[in-house]
Amino acid sequence: MSDFLLLATVYLLTMLIAVPVSTRLGLGSVLGYLISGIIIGPVLGLAGHGEMHDLQHFAEFGVVMMLFIIGLELEPRSLWGMRRRLVGLGGLQIAGTMALIFAASMALNQTWQVALALGMILALSSTAIVLQTLSEKNLMQTRGGRDTFAVLLTQDIAVIPMLALMPLLASNPGGATSEESVGGAFMAQLPGWGAALVTLAAIAFVILAGNYAVRPLFRFVHSARLREMDTVMALFIVVGIASLMSFVGLSPALGTFLAGVMLASSEFKHELESQIEPFKGLLLGLFFITVGAGMDFQLLAEMPVIVIGVTVVLIAIKAGVLHLIARIVKMHPRDRSLFTLSLAQAGEFGFVLTSYAVALNVLPDRVAQGFLLVIALSMLMTPLLFIANDQISRRLVDPMGENHRPDEIDDQQPIIIAGVGRFGQVVNRLVTFSGLKTTVLDHDLKLIQLMRRFGFKGYFGDPTRPEILAAAGLDKAQILVAALDNPESNLKLVEYAREKRSDITIIARARDRITVYQLYKAGADHIVREMYDSSLRVGRYVLENAGFSEYEAHEAEAIFYKIDRASLRDLAKLWDPEKPTEANEPYIERTRRVNQDLEAALMERFSHGPAAGPIKADDDPEPEHGLKD
Repeated sequence: MSDFLLLATVYLLTMLIAVPVSTRLGLGSVLGYLISGIIIGPVLGLAGHGEMHDLQHFAEFGVVMMLFIIGLELEPRSLWGMRRRLVGLGGLQIAGTMALIFAASMALNQTWQVALALGMILALSSTAIVLQTLSEKNLMQTRGGRDTFAVLLTQDIAVIPMLALMPLLASNPGGATSEESVGGAFMAQLPGWGAALVTLAAIAFVILAGNYAVRPLFRFVHSARLREMDTVMALFIVVGIASLMSFVGLSPALGTFLAGVMLASSEFKHELESQIEPFKGLLLGLFFITVGAGMDFQLLAEMPVIVIGVTVVLIAIKAGVLHLIARIVKMHPRDRSLFTLSLAQAGEFGFVLTSYAVALNVLPDRVAQGFLLVIALSMLMTPLLFIANDQISRRLVDPMGENHRPDEIDDQQPIIIAGVGRFGQVVNRLVTFSGLKTTVLDHDLKLIQLMRRFGFKGYFGDPTRPEILAAAGLDKAQILVAALDNPESNLKLVEYAREKRSDITIIARARDRITVYQLYKAGADHIVREMYDSSLRVGRYVLENAGFSEYEAHEAEAIFYKIDRASLRDLAKLWDPEKPTEANEPYIERTRRVNQDLEAALMERFSHGPAAGPIKADDDPEPEHGLKD
């Protein structure tokens, strides 16, 4: 126990020193963790230390937690929407890489079983390192980032058939067979059909529990008003599902990812994420350190040319396959660079499959040790590949573009305007010319710089990022204007702002009626369709040029505005995001009644000649909370 505590102390101290230094040098946290492990492993003689292996198994749970958090960010509809990427990009990458590595291994006089096993092991990339780095560099929302994630997710799913296929490659399975590695003694005693049923039942249990059991249980625990109980609940979900998946021989990471997807639409999504995030970061850091500490540098010293050469060839093969796929699907050069370089390494699941192959006597021990070192070296080179991608990206985009660091916000005002494009700039001019102060945010650097040339103050940064909003003073602001060009980003901004501040007034820009309904459900106080007022003005001009007097055209516009606005809240309540509008009969029926009311009101007003007088202000009802055009 004392040895374990000493080892944990050394690891934590190394984190505190190496990671900040690595980050300040622009190398990223992952490379800092790996270098820390490489340093303390040989120095303290930890490579063969029993306590170190125990800590490594413990640290691998960080990958499990990371996939759970990723699952929380994906609703099932989003996962279904990724099916083409999963099957296309991911399937092509795995098949292409396996084929080339299989051919190369056969050319080096390996048996077909060894060649196929190496193809499966080396086809996988590092989910932990790649996703951690993508998140740190804010690249997950780019097309290259999304395609990279799709390939990683496909690889994690592919681990299941790989584990199932590996025993079929064993020529003489050893005594400590796969029965202990897959499923334990209980699963080993079951016939094939029985093990299959238990596995399917475990998956069904995860899906059903995520949909029906976790929510009431979380409400019960949350009612205690003890924050530590929320933490216990979050850990229970992750640890319990990981244990269940391990018991039936499935990937714990895949099981927790599936649970995260099931809980993605839960009202406890953000609470679960906030409770798990600190554990995930700590355990992932330990995992990367143990990878570095476990590298066999004695073998590297014996055959440096071979080991480094194989590592370079592996990266070249995977990069070549990825680059070809990126060209086939016609990625933008910047996304192609990210997609190619971020996935060119081997992954942490390669350690698992290699150990499994050794236990089954599929791989000779000497070959396995060499490829464990190759896997670790390729993972070590991943941050360097990301640095290379950064250099390539700077050459492919305008140096004044999206690689620019966000501005440091040194001024917090009661009004935050997020987005100053063709919509937000008019709002900002009216408000500032009226004597009020604003804090303006936008992710378009050129637009911010153009504003500054005309004397307006603004800050470059992504308004959907929590740290940017915090720096802009979201906690103290009175009004937030969500005027981003991208509807998804605007909706994300409103959801986050409403979650953080229940009392702030949110005025949101909407592209169309569907966006209005989404923003209404997200908690916006006032919602303005960006083309609505201009469309009404055009309609008024049409009436004036068709024979209506200026007064009559204005009155028709006012009648339409009043009735249409009053009906929008009712339609928002009937709108169902899970059902196409054309299949929502109550919504269609209500829309028809609104149209009839509009036609009747206009016909009644103008059927007997010019209107008698202007519409009084009292005739226009107060705008209902949540909707306003």
